[in-house]
Amino acid sequence: MTTSYPRLGGAPTAFSNRSRAAREGAIAFDMIDHCNRIGMGGVQMNPPSTDPETIRSFRQRLESLGMHLVCDPRLPRQQSEVPEFEAQVKAYKDAGAVVFHAAMTGRRYEEFDRLQPFVEMLEGCKRQMELAEPVLRKYRIKLGVENHKGWRSEELADWLRQLGSEWVGVCLDFGNNLSLCEDPMDTARTLVPYACFAHIKDMAVQEYEDGFLLSEVPLGEGIIDLVTIVKMLRNVDPDMIIDLEMITRDPLMIPVFTDTYWTTFDDAYSPLPGRDLARVLKLVKENPPAAPLPATSGLSLQLKIRLEDEYNRKCIDYARQHLEL
Repeated sequence: MTTSYPRLGGAPTAFSNRSRAAREGAIAFDMIDHCNRIGMGGVQMNPPSTDPETIRSFRQRLESLGMHLVCDPRLPRQQSEVPEFEAQVKAYKDAGAVVFHAAMTGRRYEEFDRLQPFVEMLEGCKRQMELAEPVLRKYRIKLGVENHKGWRSEELADWLRQLGSEWVGVCLDFGNNLSLCEDPMDTARTLVPYACFAHIKDMAVQEYEDGFLLSEVPLGEGIIDLVTIVKMLRNVDPDMIIDLEMITRDPLMIPVFTDTYWTTFDDAYSPLPGRDLARVLKLVKENPPAAPLPATSGLSLQLKIRLEDEYNRKCIDYARQHLEL
């Protein structure tokens, strides 16, 4: 099918096993070459340096292949780091970046055993963006903050409303907020109006004794309504960049029946309504996986790469056939 939409790009975590093998010297891996070879239309990566000649040749290479670029500049933590951030923003935009990405949080239910450090982390994220926003505005390039297992969707949307900048929006991850007991469609309805970039993935779930398992699976094999969410994004911006994040790894454990999971959920600061927990547990119960969840423990790195390549190929085929990507 012929389409004017940007082709599906690749997020770095879709190639985490290949990247690991390259770091260990087991294989050579060039992300641009690999994504182009398997038919992808862009990459999320940073140029190797901010040297003007390197930036120029990097851009020429991507343009010759017709590929888009998404970058992850290092956000400033204090005023003294703003000039370095600005230098990156200028260089990455000169390299052809069409949007920036930031994953500012980790898995809150694993990182924190007390509420206050979590609150301080989120407040630090807000300060970082307050420092970064004037630079983004100056260079007129948007940055998408990913819902990265730290923000519940309404928390992230509320913060963006307070910030009130057209240059800071959301990188919508289709599946992450399941880990925070959100139905994926609720996440989409809340965050799509702020989206300027997206990580597409499908998710499968399975009950276990402490809660549920959460796993990326090839597109079309999970529980997410990919067609509807892609249409929602296209209604916001027909040219929105959508990059694949099919992470080939062991399932994540979401231990909702343990006390530690609830440490960062506070009725006053960060509530998690019981109705949301009930809806997600019902979703998990009613959608057992049709096949065993992907797992990589015990596999050689070579076999992990083979599995990663297979899953990515399935995702690309599905995106072409069903999502106009």
